[in-house]
Amino acid sequence: MNPGNPAAENAAHTGGSGAADTLALLERGRTLSTPALRAAVERLAPPMDTVAAYHFGWIDAQGNPADADSGKAVRPALALLSAEAAGVPAEVGIPGAVAVELVHNFSLLHDDLMDGDEQRRHRDTVWKVHGPAQAILVGDALFALANEVLLELGTVDAGRATRRLTTASRKLIDGQAQDISYEHRERVSVEECLEMEGNKTGALLACAISIGAVLGGADDRKADKLEEYGYHLGLAFQAVDDLLGIWGDPESTGKQTWSDLRQRKKSLPVVAALAAGGPASEELARLLAEDAKSSDFENFSEAEFAHRAALIEQAGGRRWTEDEARRQHAVAVRALDEVDVPQRVREALVALADFVVVRKK
Repeated sequence: MNPGNPAAENAAHTGGSGAADTLALLERGRTLSTPALRAAVERLAPPMDTVAAYHFGWIDAQGNPADADSGKAVRPALALLSAEAAGVPAEVGIPGAVAVELVHNFSLLHDDLMDGDEQRRHRDTVWKVHGPAQAILVGDALFALANEVLLELGTVDAGRATRRLTTASRKLIDGQAQDISYEHRERVSVEECLEMEGNKTGALLACAISIGAVLGGADDRKADKLEEYGYHLGLAFQAVDDLLGIWGDPESTGKQTWSDLRQRKKSLPVVAALAAGGPASEELARLLAEDAKSSDFENFSEAEFAHRAALIEQAGGRRWTEDEARRQHAVAVRALDEVDVPQRVREALVALADFVVVRKK
């Protein structure tokens, strides 16, 4: 899936920054934050420390060292760039990068359990390997660690950063609650879906791009402007996730085919298709209403899911979501015009926005 190519459209803004530069930024975020992230996880009592290590891909299910896919590291990369946006070294943002990554993974552990997902990043999920109780406990522990990592810095700016993180965490949880409640409703408006996704994804990305700056002493106005970029980047990120959740290649995404349809998610392509009207929209609405009453939904054939995906595309849900990803990308980039950051940092943030929208996993 590729919802357009804003990277090409923004070449003039990025100064020629390409995929290699962006991957280097992501790798820097991972490299600088991982030692501190591992040190935080090692504080957990057994067996939570090893369960968390498995989740992060550091060990396999038998406890042997591993080097599994640990995610894209977008949030740590943003936190380090955030510090540089405030004119301080990237390393100042490391506690913020660790804290945001801990909250993000707290949400993944709980989401996998609530959604019944058995695979993440081509590996069995924590609840599948270690049981639901450990998934809940380790998620809770990561959330507590995130605040501890920041507050132990003992500065006024650390307190300001923690306040932003806790607000983002509450919004993230609001978004997950909305997401679950929407699965049981026949109709969800596009506006409701965007609000949910702004909470679930936008809030934490907004925090990631402000938290390093706050730790570096930036004032609230600068942090708020950076958050505007992160919030709209999050909406673009989630729109692409929604496309991948239906049409993504399982080899790339690490999830089942039609994964969001299997979970009855009211994602953007679905709600846009239902709102469009017309024969395909009406047939989709009828089928989804019947699905909601079915007790045999898990045993649907691949052809049945493929038919629903085709109806979403025919009704315009796929195209609308691709356009929305591009729109949110453009709003995020424009937000950078209102904040004074070094040109090199701005170019890196534009390149990261391009990466988010053209990714395939």
